Amino acid sequence: MTAPALTRAVALNHAALDAMVKGDSSGYVALLSDRDDVTWGNPFGPFARGRANVEAALVSAAARMGGGRALDADHIATYATDELAVVVEVEHAERLSAGAEAPSRTALRVTSVYRSEGDAWKLVHRHADPITTPR
Repeated sequence: MTAPALTRAVALNHAALDAMVKGDSSGYVALLSDRDDVTWGNPFGPFARGRANVEAALVSAAARMGGGRALDADHIATYATDELAVVVEVEHAERLSAGAEAPSRTALRVTSVYRSEGDAWKLVHRHADPITTPR
């Protein structure tokens, strides 16, 4: 798979984050692999495995969002072969929490694993958590 195709997939991933912060999980759903080995880990619960479970986890996470916007992503590393690509980033967003009057900035360390499927890179795994500083 070509580097421009991976660049497009990463851009779609960033757009999906922007939609998710606004409460819409459809961008991530569109990026998911159709195979049932897809997995997802987000800060709101345990890992989900299987397309239906991942979609349910995405809908649940989107329901927790109160609005906001994606800001940018710090690229840490990309590892790619013809069949798999791993992208490591720190994503930044502004998020409105329930009861808050103004959005707050958040950062997530994210590992996204893409698989070449047909003519596109599809998300087969994503893990995001808020640990971005030493503890």
